[in-house]
Amino acid sequence: MDIKTFNPVISEDALRIIDNELPWEKLYGKTVLVTGASGMIPSYVLYTLLALNDERGAGIRILALVRNEQKARRILGPVLERSDVTLIAQDVTLPFDPEGPVDYIIHGASAARPSEHKAAPTATIRANITGTFNLLDLAVRKSSEAFVLMSSSEVYGSVSGVDSIAEDNYGYLDCLNPRSCYSEGKRAAETICASFNAQYGIRCCIPRFAHIYGPGLGLDDGRVQADFAANVFRGENIVMKSDGSSQRAYTYVGDAVAGLFYILLKGTDMAYNVADSDNTISIRQLAEAFIASRPEKQLELVINIDETAKKMYNPAKFIGLDNSKLKALGWKPSVSIDEGTSRMLRYYEEAQL
Repeated sequence: MDIKTFNPVISEDALRIIDNELPWEKLYGKTVLVTGASGMIPSYVLYTLLALNDERGAGIRILALVRNEQKARRILGPVLERSDVTLIAQDVTLPFDPEGPVDYIIHGASAARPSEHKAAPTATIRANITGTFNLLDLAVRKSSEAFVLMSSSEVYGSVSGVDSIAEDNYGYLDCLNPRSCYSEGKRAAETICASFNAQYGIRCCIPRFAHIYGPGLGLDDGRVQADFAANVFRGENIVMKSDGSSQRAYTYVGDAVAGLFYILLKGTDMAYNVADSDNTISIRQLAEAFIASRPEKQLELVINIDETAKKMYNPAKFIGLDNSKLKALGWKPSVSIDEGTSRMLRYYEEAQL
């Protein structure tokens, strides 16, 4: 199955990503392990590598590690039947040792849904800490060229007194709040990367993603970008349980994954913010953008504040990230909120979910 025959939105995005002027040849003929491969961001990494194989004969061998094989086959479908993709179904917290070389490891296996953080905080933090240890141990055994940890803007915690958070600007996190299992897990995983770099010389790359949206995000994910897309896709009014004043830097998944490859292929520092600062908007504005993307449905935004729901969400009111380091590498996000919300909905519509 050629990538061009996959979902049109995804194939268009993958081809747009490889059009970036990057030293893609560094990946040619290599074996790349992608963990959490059925997730939104890791799956786009997978699609990008396949596009390089199809369009440029890159000869990349891809190991796709997933926890839930049935889910992976439902999401990735015929991609998993390709000869250049090998599916590995197991939990990332368990050690494993695939045969042959593993030149690059791109670690995206992590529970990202707020509902999972609440229901299973120990599983959330274990995937980030134990999983990262397992994979970096593998990188040492395989003499891997680089390790990529997909991190998050949540590592910054609550930062005050700045309009845009730089990579060295950390704020407060309540380590005794179980909701911190994700944020603290990512912080610890980053420290593990730095430790392996210092002790074993493993090159570690850490993209810190802001709030990512786009094709591949489950409609039942629980984050607002998924909830809003699900409402509009189903022809339902959007009902918000807060005033929607919290601001986030929303970044389209295709731009985010392009940023990951800029860091891997051109980066010199360890950590980089990946955020489209031009799309720093309130949650309410995001809801309005989803509604506006399908005006023919004549949907409305309804505010119904639920005090009991507040504990499920990140309490930080503003997360705006300074992306100047990444832009200095040549990265330029290209998908606006208006285009991105429409493309996300088009993905679900054409997938006939």
